[in-house]
Amino acid sequence: MEDSLKYSVIVPVYNSELSLEELYHELESVFRELNLFFEVIFVDDNSHDDSWQVLRTLKKAYPECIRIVRLARNYGQHNATLCGFSFANGERIITIDDDLQNPPSEIIKLHEAAEQTEADVVYGVYRTKKHSLLRNIGSQFLKHSAGLIHRSTGNGSSFRLIRRELMLKLLNHVQHFIFLDEVLQWYTDDIMFVEVEHHPRKYNKSGYSSRKLFRVMSNILFQYTTLPLKLLVYGGLIGSLITFAMVVYYLVLKLCFDVPLGYTSLIVSILFSTSIILFSLGIIGDYLRRIYLVQNKKPPYSIKKVF
Repeated sequence: MEDSLKYSVIVPVYNSELSLEELYHELESVFRELNLFFEVIFVDDNSHDDSWQVLRTLKKAYPECIRIVRLARNYGQHNATLCGFSFANGERIITIDDDLQNPPSEIIKLHEAAEQTEADVVYGVYRTKKHSLLRNIGSQFLKHSAGLIHRSTGNGSSFRLIRRELMLKLLNHVQHFIFLDEVLQWYTDDIMFVEVEHHPRKYNKSGYSSRKLFRVMSNILFQYTTLPLKLLVYGGLIGSLITFAMVVYYLVLKLCFDVPLGYTSLIVSILFSTSIILFSLGIIGDYLRRIYLVQNKKPPYSIKKVF
């Protein structure tokens, strides 16, 4: 095998005991075909099945190629991937899911694209995703959030190739919640996209429930954008104009038609303006809560075991 290039493959693991052995053997086959050295870093995100036991068995069978890390609790896919970065020794880093929906054989396409373009990041993107409707909607939101809010590429997936120099910069981010695709675009515009296959899930169900998808979307919205604050500005402006128009309307009724104003107009105005204030305070409070978490230096992950 070539000594000049080594790949590190980061696999965040959550309740995937049935697919791990097959995944490793497919990865091994790919890098044998490419004639490249590789290592696989499995990060068990506190699985509740026998994933850790399966990983221990794989580690004993292939000690030179595998490193396994177990987190103290469940931190999420992106945080687990960030943890894996800290153990990576390769010149190029591949991140891939544990469910075999990204066929390891497609790594060859990422490798060839990196060789041809020397891009900082190469994403494997899909023409169609073999997920449920709800999961597809959530994935599309995450995929396009950067493009909609920051006018960046707005594309991406968890199947990516990253150059080591860029990966090292990501390790400086220690906030509790991290969204890698957003952070990557803070550092580089040299990003390439390659169409790859996406297979139906072979084992178990996705670990992303509706609740988890909503939580991820909320975290991205508040921690990586200022969109809610912008909505406050425009919402406050629109609310003020509406309230002012209502005041003018009732004044015209009073002055021109001598209509008694009564309590209705007053109550409507108060309720309308109060609802805007409470909504605004809620958004500001959420930002303050997240600033508090950052100031407390809540860790992005905590390692329990490493082998």
